[in-house]
Amino acid sequence: MWYLSNGINKPFFAELLKAFARETGAGRERIIILALDNAGWHGPQNLPVPEGVRLVYQPSYSPELQPAEHLWPLVDEPLVNRYFDTIDDLDAVVAQRCCVLHQDQKTIASSTNFHWWPKPRKPI
Repeated sequence: MWYLSNGINKPFFAELLKAFARETGAGRERIIILALDNAGWHGPQNLPVPEGVRLVYQPSYSPELQPAEHLWPLVDEPLVNRYFDTIDDLDAVVAQRCCVLHQDQKTIASSTNFHWWPKPRKPI
């Protein structure tokens, strides 16, 4: 699941969590654990968390523990050594790259599936 935004704050993140819960089927019968870093806009204070979603916060300054951090080099690939006239031009290239990566699960997995990361289980 990818969301591309030109800004973020706690209310926006709360809405993303609701969408995440809906799309993953989180609820009383299905608990989803979401690992987050300690960015201020998704800290626990005053953040409504939907039923079925549990937030686990990584230690500060530990990007190696967050697989999503390893996506940046993949996203940045078409940006290297390029100049963009406008932020909209840059935004369009990043959005296109995210669409390409979304279709290339093998590349994403090769950068984010660490041996210690829990593997998904099929529901019984």
